[in-house]
Amino acid sequence: MSKADLITFDDKQQTFHLHNDQISYVLGIEDGGVLAHLYYGQRINHYHGQLKNPRLDRGFSGNLPGSDDRTYSLDTILREYSSAGDGDYREPAMIVRQSDGSRSAMFSYDKHTIIKGKPKLNGLPAAYTQTKDEAQTLVIELVDKVSQLKLALSYTIYRNRPVVTRSVQVINGGTETVHLEKIASMAIDLPAGDKQVISLPGAHVNERHVDRQDISFGTKVFQSRRGTTSHHMNNFIALVDCQTTEQEGSAIGLSLVYSGNHKEEVSKDPFGTYRISMGINDDQFDWLLVPNDSFQAPEVIMTYSNKGLNGMSQTLADLLQNRVARGKHQKALRPIVVNNWEATFMDFDEARLRPLVDDAKDLGLEMFVLDDGWFGHRDNDDSSLGDWHVYQQKFPKGLQHFSDYIHQQGLKFGIWFEPEMISIDSDLYRQHPEYMLRVPNREPSPARSQFVLDMGRKEVRENIHQQMKQVLDNCQIDYIKWDMNRNLSDIYSNDLPAEQQGEVMHRYVLGFYELLEKLTTEYPDILWEGCSGGGGRFDTGMLYYMPQSWTSDNTDAVARMQIQYGTSLAYPISSMTSHVSVSPNQQTGRFTSLKTRGAVAMSGVFGYELDLTQMTEDEKQAVKEQIAFYKEIRPIIQYGKFSRLINPEETNFAAWMFVSENQQDVVVFSFKILSEAQPAYHVLKLTGLMPNKEYQNIETGQIIGGDELMTTGFYEEVSFEDFASKIYRFKIVEE
Repeated sequence: MSKADLITFDDKQQTFHLHNDQISYVLGIEDGGVLAHLYYGQRINHYHGQLKNPRLDRGFSGNLPGSDDRTYSLDTILREYSSAGDGDYREPAMIVRQSDGSRSAMFSYDKHTIIKGKPKLNGLPAAYTQTKDEAQTLVIELVDKVSQLKLALSYTIYRNRPVVTRSVQVINGGTETVHLEKIASMAIDLPAGDKQVISLPGAHVNERHVDRQDISFGTKVFQSRRGTTSHHMNNFIALVDCQTTEQEGSAIGLSLVYSGNHKEEVSKDPFGTYRISMGINDDQFDWLLVPNDSFQAPEVIMTYSNKGLNGMSQTLADLLQNRVARGKHQKALRPIVVNNWEATFMDFDEARLRPLVDDAKDLGLEMFVLDDGWFGHRDNDDSSLGDWHVYQQKFPKGLQHFSDYIHQQGLKFGIWFEPEMISIDSDLYRQHPEYMLRVPNREPSPARSQFVLDMGRKEVRENIHQQMKQVLDNCQIDYIKWDMNRNLSDIYSNDLPAEQQGEVMHRYVLGFYELLEKLTTEYPDILWEGCSGGGGRFDTGMLYYMPQSWTSDNTDAVARMQIQYGTSLAYPISSMTSHVSVSPNQQTGRFTSLKTRGAVAMSGVFGYELDLTQMTEDEKQAVKEQIAFYKEIRPIIQYGKFSRLINPEETNFAAWMFVSENQQDVVVFSFKILSEAQPAYHVLKLTGLMPNKEYQNIETGQIIGGDELMTTGFYEEVSFEDFASKIYRFKIVEE
């Protein structure tokens, strides 16, 4: 076995071992050609066969077709993938409706291939490699011998990351058309033991809370049926031991690289074993697969950590920054922006916006972003979506004239689009009503007075592409905020026959990705930011095209502590935009100091979302200082190693920290949410420092050992105010 090999096949044992210096993933071919799961976790040097699934007669668990061996059942062994109708009564990873109407398939091992590097997924975002030596990919082909339907299960392991990616391709090698009614991107069975599952549920303006619960018998489903990732349930979950903390214990993180309907299933069977699957939601999904055609499911990123949840998150953040995000802005320092939305909403013209630009320049901001209301004849949200031409009444000299003014002030210019939507009051609807998703003979359902374009149709995408191109080719634009302010409904495409209407949701996502690929390739200098009413489509698939997303429409600093804390579990800080807004906050009515609003927003990609012209001179001076300070720490915040310290959903405190790549510079944010009359003295402990080095507190000059900062911690100053904040900076003491 070559030391460079990451994947080995033991012909005698019929086992595959994916391994690097950090992790091992072992699977094997069992009786009947069944692909069995054996192990996933910390690196082992060599697998010796001790985990072959035990044999035991389990009552009411059927056996292989034609077999008299009652001790071997697909219903009880640990598997890598399963199909409905094969004798396994647990949740299937796949359901196929055969041409005879049955929902039965029995997939068995056919062959395998080991490939250098990592092949691309056609039409879908996925993690990638820069060199072929960076990873190896195992493709295992399974076949249903009756229908000749084939599954190609892909496993990629990175050489220097504790990461395995998985995906599934279905190939119809038979002579009959079949329907895919469910197709998970991955499935895995884990042995019995006490485990918990972490998910990220929420709602609009209340996204991605950390929900941790025991896994009880039965099936727990995490999903979105809304056409997008959704505010309500993110497509990331983690499987952890009950003792796992932020700093210690094992965790398996699973992230679906997809931006549409999703489903994550976590089951515990009567014998205590676990089954986890993840992929496109089978709700309203029915894909017609003709002979010689194939279907590619999205990718799942799997990471294993034995260093707690922070270890898992840091692995994911590093991978997403370096091997999912792409383009010029992938690792570039992100500009500090001011967005006009909460300052003016749609009530503006160029004359009203210019003072905001002037103040932005004086305060040291770097970009002015023009939000909703610049196009068509849009003065409210009842009209003009789909008409991407400049509103002449607001910009009588054209948008380029305003852009020139912004750039003359030394700022960059950003603009808002919502390309997937259409208003009934629009030229596009009057010309092409068939472009809208709408069930025949039924009244469509509005949301925010808008409707959804059928992005699965080529002519719809081309229309939007040409309209956006006309704007971008005739105006200097440095940044685009791409918004989507409703869920999908009225799921019907005028472009598809009745038997293919179950494909509409996924075709929408594929068309959306195709348009993003075209635009981001044609305009590589533009910084693209995702948004869907804030965090409604915050996922790994979006990160492939847009390196950052608006984390939530809720800009309240206290609410954002929880939202950003939860989001950081699965996504890098460089992907999370966070702005200072007015107090009292427009979403919650809460009064919060400018200091704390700044500290929370500085914990992400920093900016402002308020009327700069209404600030007092003292506030403007404070903003200048915030901006200058963030420019100093920006590289550490956006690309340093982030660690969560205290969860605001569990205590009256919140804390997190950032460490530079060389561990020389440290920035710590600490918050106390509500004041107390007789508070306890609070000790804050750090993590991720060099234990044998000394660090100096920049503010006080005190020198403390790295081991002390992590082990003993230090007392924080008692504060008698609600929503208090403190930022600490430490630098390593040079010898």
